[in-house]
Amino acid sequence: MEIFFAVLISLVLGLLFSAFHILREYERAVVFFLGRFQQVKGPGLIIIIPGIQQMMRVGLRTQVFDVPTQDVISRDNVSVKVNAVLYFRVTDPQKAIINVENYFEATSQLAQTTLRSVLGQHELDEMLASREQLNLDIQKILDEQTEGWGIKVSNVELKHVDLDESMIRAIARQAEAERTRRAKVIHASGELEASESLIEAAAKLATVPEAMQLRYMQTLTEISGEGRTTIVFPLPVDLISALTRK
Repeated sequence: MEIFFAVLISLVLGLLFSAFHILREYERAVVFFLGRFQQVKGPGLIIIIPGIQQMMRVGLRTQVFDVPTQDVISRDNVSVKVNAVLYFRVTDPQKAIINVENYFEATSQLAQTTLRSVLGQHELDEMLASREQLNLDIQKILDEQTEGWGIKVSNVELKHVDLDESMIRAIARQAEAERTRRAKVIHASGELEASESLIEAAAKLATVPEAMQLRYMQTLTEISGEGRTTIVFPLPVDLISALTRK
């Protein structure tokens, strides 16, 4: 009999202690009473009646999910491999437990399909140059679709957009051709400006013959100062006639 009472007391004490639960500041307990949702409790000390009430813990901290690499075909038919990182947290523990079986798995699968769907609507250049806008587009879609699960998607970041070797070489050739084109355009613009300046200078010199003679003498002085070189050149008729008049 004593052994029976000892066992009974042990069971009662065990049930009593199992009724007490301590939840941290970032945890909540979704409590069910005989299978029906009753309330959300926590944080701190809560009491759950064993056998009658059940609870499920839910964390409210931001969770990080690394979206696996996805094969994406862009709108311009380029095959790329893209991965991303997703930040989300539970804002409504009741919905996160009742409305979806596994909110983490559901959110991760939705992130993968949304990533392929959104990126497939854009060309490769947009994926490489407009990541910020793509991040916002994906985040907005995920946030709208997970609202019914009590989930808030706070941020999405594309990590890598990987191309195969042939596409990398093609892009390198395209970039080199673009640089060559720009260099030719700049050179042609410089030649055009120089020719316009020469035409303007020639027109001014033609209006004043003495200025042309001074320019001629200045050129001779510059040539003679470069070294001991014998230079044979025709003497302008205008200069001879000017010297003869003098």
